[in-house]
Amino acid sequence: MATRPIYLHTSPFDRIAVDFSPLQTRRVHARTIDPVSLADLLRNGFVYPPHTIYRDVKNVQTGFTLQQGVQDEFRFHFAYQSARATSRPASGAVSDEVLLRTFHQLLTQAVQRCAADIRSPWLLQSGGKDSTSLAIAIADTRPDTTCITYLGGKEENEVDSARFVARRLGLRHEAWVCDPGRAYDRYLAMAARMPLLTADFATLSYVDVATEIGLHGGDGIIDALGADPFFGVPLHLRDHLLYWLARSTRVPGAWLRHPLIRRSFKLCFALGTLQMHGFERYFPGSRFSDSEVNALLGANVSGDSRKRMEAYRDDMQAAGSAEGVRRIVLVVMEAAGFAKGMYTAPAAGLSVAYPYCDQQLCDWIFHNVPDDRLIGRGGVNKVLVRRYIAQRFNALPYVRSKGSFRFDVLGLARQRFEQVHAFARQGQALLPGAAKWLEDHRHCLDNKFFASKFYLLAVTLPWLLSHLDNPVNAAADAPPSDADRVDELVPV
Repeated sequence: MATRPIYLHTSPFDRIAVDFSPLQTRRVHARTIDPVSLADLLRNGFVYPPHTIYRDVKNVQTGFTLQQGVQDEFRFHFAYQSARATSRPASGAVSDEVLLRTFHQLLTQAVQRCAADIRSPWLLQSGGKDSTSLAIAIADTRPDTTCITYLGGKEENEVDSARFVARRLGLRHEAWVCDPGRAYDRYLAMAARMPLLTADFATLSYVDVATEIGLHGGDGIIDALGADPFFGVPLHLRDHLLYWLARSTRVPGAWLRHPLIRRSFKLCFALGTLQMHGFERYFPGSRFSDSEVNALLGANVSGDSRKRMEAYRDDMQAAGSAEGVRRIVLVVMEAAGFAKGMYTAPAAGLSVAYPYCDQQLCDWIFHNVPDDRLIGRGGVNKVLVRRYIAQRFNALPYVRSKGSFRFDVLGLARQRFEQVHAFARQGQALLPGAAKWLEDHRHCLDNKFFASKFYLLAVTLPWLLSHLDNPVNAAADAPPSDADRVDELVPV
């Protein structure tokens, strides 16, 4: 008898509280884990919607509709493409004063609506444009909010900017530094309570921050995700070069481990890009190649993972421009980005709110903001947001530097190799090649290219082990028992 599918509605633009309760009491067998979704995670860091890590659980994310019938089908269509915004006013038809006043009004209303049930909110303040503009609106609506900036790597230098913004606005500010061992311990403690699996490169950062917020008495997170698909993100020369370099060409793994290559992140990144599809190269981070994924899973499944891009093909062909295709990529990427918060917050006993996903705000940005206030000359993004911030502050360092909330993948590899290797041995029924990959690349993990792949295994393996009834005998799919469930992740 076929298992009845479970449909989750997780789009933050739908104003519907995500209900993960159907997953709380389910018993998980190895056969319920979708190997193609595992391939998605290893190739891209997330599972392509509308799929999930489970065969029988589907994720109705932004842009997807379910057509019910004899065999349910999902269709993707992102309605907010620039080419369809025929009602946008021409440049100069509406004054900046009116645009900025309306933007502030809608953003503050969005904060009020989405955070109404949060008693003690904390804003994830990276120091970038989205979180800085949100902090301005929050100062006028929820001055009880605490801003938190999370320093995940030495290349980040926006803490001073974020602190300056928060203090000028009268908001409390906290800055925490990533300790990869502490964050990983917190993830291991939380993994069994996370309803679904994502391996976004900020998942462990989110777990660390969410745990700390709970310890400090916070009960909700305000996250600035959601603006990019509506404002758009212009493509620069580097984006075009990387897209051109992504040729789906197979590169022997031994080349990457050669001493003259493995020490260079840029060279490894270029060779890794050569093996990717152009659409997937837009996704951040260094991930496993198709041949590595097949070796890790012990089966030829990477091709099925690639086929999942077909869901977006019609929209990509109709996009009309490279920037239009990029908007579709942004929708897919934000599905992955929202997952880390949606899966982590409830496991930590917190709420999570996304003001930039407010429908009224999104509609107004799409229909009423002139094109040159979205993307300006020379590829300057979010012109309206920049001018909104400039009303309160002079030029800030975010223009020149990276955002926060990344994760120290090199530190994780240094501190937790043996632990993750033990998890790989324990979970070899689902990822039979993981232990060997770790052994073959142990000497390469001082390079972020390889350490990023280590991170993907470090996140994926313990989640699987904590949810399977019988991970040790999963290959044989032995009848599960309560005694077999892995509730404490202690490697054997």
